[in-house]
Amino acid sequence: MNDLVRIEEVVEQGRGITTLRFRFSGGSPGQFVMVWVPGVDEVPMSLSYQGEMAGITVKNVGDATAALSALRPGDRIGVRGPYGKGWTIPKGRTLCVGGGVGMAPLMSALDAINEPSSVDVAIGARDAGEIIFDERAKGLSNDVRISTDDGSRGFKGTVVALAAGMMAEKKYDMVLGCGPEIMLRYLLPACKEAGVRCQVSLERLMKCGSGLCGSCVVDGLRVCVEGPVFFDEQVEGMSEFGRCKRTASGSKTKA
Repeated sequence: MNDLVRIEEVVEQGRGITTLRFRFSGGSPGQFVMVWVPGVDEVPMSLSYQGEMAGITVKNVGDATAALSALRPGDRIGVRGPYGKGWTIPKGRTLCVGGGVGMAPLMSALDAINEPSSVDVAIGARDAGEIIFDERAKGLSNDVRISTDDGSRGFKGTVVALAAGMMAEKKYDMVLGCGPEIMLRYLLPACKEAGVRCQVSLERLMKCGSGLCGSCVVDGLRVCVEGPVFFDEQVEGMSEFGRCKRTASGSKTKA
């Protein structure tokens, strides 16, 4: 689907973090769309809301995200997709682990699980100002815990340390993780030590979103097609995971 959509609602989620709501149906939890800002650029964005009134959550870190963050109701953007492989919604008890804006694609999984007693949530950020979707998560889970690197809210430490403590305390059948790659790099062994399967959502430079350009390839796998969500055994075999990324020209650089 390729639509020019009207922004219906703008919500400030946290410091420099904004959610844009618009009418766009389709997709499954964990998929992404390519968002075109007229006159600026086109960028991949995970869906933080799905259904008739979809949504994307943007952190202002560059030209395209700054332009998206400046939009107001009535403005228009181009949206095409959805693309990629999303979350495999697990049976049994699930732990969702989100770092920063990595909480955005996890929210659609929480919506799909829709059973507060069977899913727990660990939300992490650098400080209290960057914690997002905690109130929304509390409506979908009976156990939502927060961590901040500086201790300004909740557990002082990383969200991986928080999640490891939760896995030691309770038995989970699956962990869903999304956030900075360094976070995911530590989440995988924490899950392995606890004997819990894990799915993680990776972020890579994407130009086309449909597997043609090769800019998002990691060890032969196209993140926009075979991902962005991968199971633990797939990621553990990636020599580039947590070590390098590709630039806009396609060359490799340190992660």
